[in-house]
Amino acid sequence: MSTSDLVITVVGAGGKMGLRISANLQRSGHTVRYCENHPPAQARVTAEGRELSDTATAAADSDVVVLAVPDVLLGEISAQLVPLLKPGAVVLTLDPAAAYAGVLARRDDIHLACAHPCHPSVFLERTTGEEYADTFGGVAAAQDVVAALESGDDAVRARVEDVVRIMYGPVLDVHWVTVKQLAVLEPTLVETVACMISGLLRDALHETVHTVGVPEPAAKAMLFGHIQVALSNSLRGSNPFSEACLIAMDYGRETIVRDDWKRIFDDAELDSVIARMLRIDAVRPAR
Repeated sequence: MSTSDLVITVVGAGGKMGLRISANLQRSGHTVRYCENHPPAQARVTAEGRELSDTATAAADSDVVVLAVPDVLLGEISAQLVPLLKPGAVVLTLDPAAAYAGVLARRDDIHLACAHPCHPSVFLERTTGEEYADTFGGVAAAQDVVAALESGDDAVRARVEDVVRIMYGPVLDVHWVTVKQLAVLEPTLVETVACMISGLLRDALHETVHTVGVPEPAAKAMLFGHIQVALSNSLRGSNPFSEACLIAMDYGRETIVRDDWKRIFDDAELDSVIARMLRIDAVRPAR
């Protein structure tokens, strides 16, 4: 099958991610069907000029079914749809947790894939106002995508990559990993660590302004500039930190970070956090 004439169904087309990816898919040359069961979300779909389709009917003859729904619903929804799909169809999820946890419905003749956007890099060179405004990605600023395919040949991978590049475009590169590796990237690397640190920065800014009394514009100016240079120094080696800064960094690590923090990369810890995210007793990953 040519990747230029796919039938794609977006389930959850009225949600936050559903609306984002539908906007890009709508401009593609593919046949796209939009499915949504929640009335307020249905109204958002139609407000964008997109016609709603019955989910079961639309999915039955689709080449790719995108499940743009919350992780906690993926098991239930995939159980409803997978039995209806034609052989060779691809079920594409936007997060790896459900696939890793083993809660997705499976069929031997159906391909399961997951693709998650990296969002525009903090180091991305931006040249237009629209690119600067697109902090999330999928509009003007280019981003990478990390994807996993549980089974399938090169033709299936090409089909998934074609859809992924449209959904999240503009896309610089699609990096292919295993489902487990994608689960380590998200949640462990980017949510457990990076997003947690961003929340810590927000809390530290609040304390600086509201407890210590530093004027908010001064605190924000100092923090926002130093975030940029700290990331550049640490992740790119752009400039060395000063000796005094290194001492303060050591104090911060000793005071804030637990000595055993790297245990979050153990399989048992990954299983635990994903089970919490999906609100299930335990995961059943295929290792």
